Amino acid sequence: MPGKAAVRAEAERLQAGFLAAGAVAVETGILQPADTLLDLYGEDIRARAFVTHDPLNGEQMLRPDFTVPVVQMHMQGGAEPARYTYLGEVFRRQETPEQSASEYLQVGYEVFDRTNPAAADAEVFALFAEILAPLKLRATTGDIGILMAAVEGLSTTDRRKAALSRHIWRPRRFRALLDRFGGRSAVPETRAALMAEADPLARAVPLIGLRSRDDIEDRIAALRQDAAEPPISNAEVELLDDILKLRAKSPAALEHLRDLSVDLPAISHAVARMARRLDALDQRGMDVSDLDFEASHGRTSMEYYDGFVFGFTAETRPDLPPVATGGRYDALTRVLGQGHSIPAVGGVIRPGLTLQLQEAAA
Repeated sequence: MPGKAAVRAEAERLQAGFLAAGAVAVETGILQPADTLLDLYGEDIRARAFVTHDPLNGEQMLRPDFTVPVVQMHMQGGAEPARYTYLGEVFRRQETPEQSASEYLQVGYEVFDRTNPAAADAEVFALFAEILAPLKLRATTGDIGILMAAVEGLSTTDRRKAALSRHIWRPRRFRALLDRFGGRSAVPETRAALMAEADPLARAVPLIGLRSRDDIEDRIAALRQDAAEPPISNAEVELLDDILKLRAKSPAALEHLRDLSVDLPAISHAVARMARRLDALDQRGMDVSDLDFEASHGRTSMEYYDGFVFGFTAETRPDLPPVATGGRYDALTRVLGQGHSIPAVGGVIRPGLTLQLQEAAA
């Protein structure tokens, strides 16, 4: 494995490419306020981050990602166009030793620009492709915005659509919800028995946990209301399944999505954005005819992506995590923008992996 000094030198080499593209180098604190990340992702983030408590500043997290603090920094100064690059460690819990290191360097590039989002997507992707070209990596693209639009277009309740949208980044949970809402799986027996009781809380059972009695009663009422709703139609579930399973070269994927939009008009705008992005990539000299598109790509990434997503992987080393990842996160700037917003897209490279691949090829 490459030593720390060598990885740091590789990180600086990669960052030089982003600086040459016009980015301004910025730094963020290693300790980040936990409340911001908890508000964004809920309690799930605790399973992926290292959490500590500071007597003065409250609960803190070791930086699991750069994008959130960079967005906060930028939006505090207004929502003007800008390009940033950064270099530093991130820290994430891993469930198994094979997954990845718990601490590693990232080098990133972020573009805030409302002029032409498709062109900004193409700029970021093309820059990453150019920097990583010597490694001969496989590039894969996707679009979380298409999935989000498809869910929003379903003929069902806002409550169900909100639940599905919240779990787009948790494929197993999303699948379980879709099967239940579509009538393809039964309500769990314990939940069915609970809803069947006239007053489930009438029994002398102690309340354990953070939820109050009112919270529990509201949840039971919501479950009963949902159980009375008709299932999502088989036709709509099949359309969504078709999107989720889509894997093809980008032009073929675009045509297929255009066909699906006839029966699911809600995705039309997202599909049109994909077409503009492919045109912008073509204008930058990228061979879009050979560019892979997977509609489910990015569903296990950080949960702020809401549009174009991409990743670069080493096909000869399936044991390694992605060498680079990125995507669009417009909604995050609205959430953290204090009344302002600006379209934004960016990505990160792991210099430890690029150096490891270079040494293996030498």
